[in-house]
Amino acid sequence: MDPLDKLRPAYNFLLTAGVTYGFDILMAILILLVGWWVSNRVANAVKRALGRTNADATFTPVMASLVQWAIRVVAIVAALGKFGIAAASILTVLGAAGLAIGLALQGTLQNIAAGLMLLLLRPFKVGDYIEGAAATAGTVNEIGLFTTRLTKSDGVIMFVPNSTIWANPVTNFTANDRRRVVLNVIIPEDQSIEESLASLHRIVETDPRIINDDKAKPWIAVSEYTDTGVKLNVAVWTNRTDYANVQADLLRQIKPGIKPAPKPPEPQQAAAALDSTAKAQ
Repeated sequence: MDPLDKLRPAYNFLLTAGVTYGFDILMAILILLVGWWVSNRVANAVKRALGRTNADATFTPVMASLVQWAIRVVAIVAALGKFGIAAASILTVLGAAGLAIGLALQGTLQNIAAGLMLLLLRPFKVGDYIEGAAATAGTVNEIGLFTTRLTKSDGVIMFVPNSTIWANPVTNFTANDRRRVVLNVIIPEDQSIEESLASLHRIVETDPRIINDDKAKPWIAVSEYTDTGVKLNVAVWTNRTDYANVQADLLRQIKPGIKPAPKPPEPQQAAAALDSTAKAQ
């Protein structure tokens, strides 16, 4: 028997399968490629459209991602439909698979839910400087479905899971246009308190960046008597953008600006002064 005759059944099977399913396979691949291309184009169009409407920067990437994956899921369902798989069956399988995946990826789903809550309740937005649990600190660049991207003060990029931010207290340093600079100054007990307070008032009043209105007046007063001296409290309001510079300048000026009280003359010096006065008379 000719060896080619032995391979003929396999050849006929492959030829029949290719003729029967080849067109469907090509169409399924084409649907997936077109779906991926369309999803990327639509996502970019959504970003541009939301950018022209001045939409919040935290909402734009998430909305574009949702639209992108919605189109891709439709493309996958359409591609499977070319093999005779009904959409209802696909959705049933996806539902069962989604349940299993959801149980296996509870942490990932928590990040998605936390990301949506961050977008809805908006405790911070892109451009805000925040501090959270542990080493979470930086300027918000993007709030995604899974993570929030931050830029730390040294320029390092940090990706923080949304569930970590949502489950812990977060301090937003840029939500208010004003910030309060609070400093404590300790002076020796033999130093004049009134003169020290007057010096602090002069330093604060000469700085134009310090706010002095009915709602934000500087507070300079004695706060405590300690074993090391008298503690003076300095609390002033300034614009958020000037906070760091005002704090640094006050720290630089306060210590030299507070002059110590003159020391009383020694007994011998006082007696000499009295003798010289008596001789002059």
